Amino acid sequence: MSLRAATKREAEVAEQTNDRPSPTPPEAKEQLEQALFEIRRVIAGQDAMLERVLVCLLAQGHLLIEGVPGLAKTLTIKTTAGVLGGTFSRIQFTPDLVPSDLVGTRIYRAGDGTFDTELGPVFCNFLLADEINRAPAKVQSALLEVMQERQVTIGHDTHRVPDPFLVMATQNPIESEGTYPLPEAQIDRFMLKVLIGYPLHDEELTVVQRQLVDAPELRQALSLDELKALQQGAFDVYVDPALVSYAVDVATATREPAAHGLPDLAQYIAYGASPRGPISLVQSARALALLRGRDYALVEDLNALAKDALRHRLVLTYQALAEEVSPDAILDQVLAAVPVPQLDLARVSAA
Repeated sequence: MSLRAATKREAEVAEQTNDRPSPTPPEAKEQLEQALFEIRRVIAGQDAMLERVLVCLLAQGHLLIEGVPGLAKTLTIKTTAGVLGGTFSRIQFTPDLVPSDLVGTRIYRAGDGTFDTELGPVFCNFLLADEINRAPAKVQSALLEVMQERQVTIGHDTHRVPDPFLVMATQNPIESEGTYPLPEAQIDRFMLKVLIGYPLHDEELTVVQRQLVDAPELRQALSLDELKALQQGAFDVYVDPALVSYAVDVATATREPAAHGLPDLAQYIAYGASPRGPISLVQSARALALLRGRDYALVEDLNALAKDALRHRLVLTYQALAEEVSPDAILDQVLAAVPVPQLDLARVSAA
């Protein structure tokens, strides 16, 4: 199939999907629980990470995961692709990687004197950028356009990536030698950053026992068209203006801590959360509400995701680094200081 024909086919499928009604919250919850059940047949534990993967999928954002090796980060995204029927690509970031290894390049055909475009591995539904901080900034920046605009420019031509599209990047917090910290503009494109630790004893026992038998055969729980309908359902989730104001207040408190009764934090924060912080927080809260079977968001949804949405957007001072003050410790104080809005749940349910 030619590139033009494929693009036309994608447009036809998108038009058909737009005509499909969004599932009701109970229907969406049931569909998503079926998908989670299939993923958990392969992945033991890591429930928070799995939930955040679905939240980013529903909110059409990207996910950054930080954890030591061996915590099933790669297996999670590969399993998710299989359960949702999408295409999967993995890019192992190394210091000798170049941008064309990601997005593709133009190749000269000497036989007929023309150039052909070879598309790179970013043209998939689920992209795993493994150990993203091992590649230099030039390679990391190659992801900026595709993460933000969902397109890649090669030469004079622009190519759209498939829809839906999710980038899940991983970082290893142990090693610093031979790594390149992500630029602020790059890290700000990730909707959520999740920190994962070692599994509990019973979870790790399950992991080891599963290695003694054949891996279960994955069953597709959702189609990509059904996922697009769920994304529209997340977009339709109601967010009270008071919750939007609360998200902005939390972000503002990281920029002006003294104005919110936290003068001691000013010495630890060089730059607070960017405007993408509250945007990501509200969008992901809508997705979490749908995942939990509601068509309206609650303050509990925002608080559950506040650290994931804001921790990577804080730039700490040298004093904070010297005293080992973490972004999570700062956000704990901010969330405790910002007044929580009181919602009229009867009015919200009727909205």
